[in-house]
Amino acid sequence: MGSWETLWPALLSLAGVVLGAGGSLFGQYLVSRASTRQLQMQESAAHRAELKNAVLKFLSIASQVEKTAFALPHAGVSAAAPVIDRLVDDLWLAHAEIDLSARSEPLRGAAYRYAARLTEAARRSELADASALRGPQVQFFDAAYDDMWPGQRRAAGDPSTPQ
Repeated sequence: MGSWETLWPALLSLAGVVLGAGGSLFGQYLVSRASTRQLQMQESAAHRAELKNAVLKFLSIASQVEKTAFALPHAGVSAAAPVIDRLVDDLWLAHAEIDLSARSEPLRGAAYRYAARLTEAARRSELADASALRGPQVQFFDAAYDDMWPGQRRAAGDPSTPQ
């Protein structure tokens, strides 16, 4: 029994070292996971902020193009042509910002279709009202939402009515 009396403290010490090392490694693993999640959340928030700014700029210019295009029948096409040309150029520059900052191809495509439809409406001024632009606009909004918050669904409702 004398050998157990000397061996027992050594085994307990060894078990303590193994448990301490295992606990330390597990703690480092948890900290690493938390840091990775935090970094991903920060990157996602930075992307959303950048894309939000690009989308708001694009929508601001799109609104100006739309207002100018539907004012043309009253103001005369030749008088507004330089203004329309400048606004359409600004619209395509804003589209390029979205194209560069978007993570998804659906957003790039929706932004392109909306910008192309606006350009067509502005240059030809053939639309009777803005309702012809609502389809591409809604698709653009949906794609922008999906790019900023992937995997989350937008609240259902009439897109023309604020919630």
